[in-house]
Amino acid sequence: MKITTIVVGRAGAPLKDAILEYETRAGRYWKFNVIEVTSEARLLARLPERAQIVALTRTGQGMSSTDLAAYLQEHALHSTPEVCFLIGGAFGLGPDILERAQKRWSLSDATLPHEMARLVLAEQLYRAGTIVRNEPYHKGPTSSGRKPRPSAKSKRA
Repeated sequence: MKITTIVVGRAGAPLKDAILEYETRAGRYWKFNVIEVTSEARLLARLPERAQIVALTRTGQGMSSTDLAAYLQEHALHSTPEVCFLIGGAFGLGPDILERAQKRWSLSDATLPHEMARLVLAEQLYRAGTIVRNEPYHKGPTSSGRKPRPSAKSKRA
């Protein structure tokens, strides 16, 4: 399944390297694409036609890492061609975009700068991939309620 993030603005220092690291890691688990746009109007124009749209907004519902993994796995199983995450600029996402979204997700009760939201999203997409594959990165329970397999390193301890 393809996952696209469309974000208003570019990643700048000091978070740029961390964002790129986690976006690269997420790409190991998903067909992952990032589109940076300069305005909300351009974001609207770049929305994929048949994608499930997820708007990141402070007014959305919270979703745990395991919930995200289950959400993505469910869409993959039902042949959803693409899930598209939207991150707004300094003023968030406007009502036109929020109306188009099938899901609204809040990463935190706190308001995050768009660069921080992008970093958290990338890390959560990477984490969701490790949960789906039952790899040892995620330390909490998986969506099945099982703890992830211990790594070879932790078995030696």
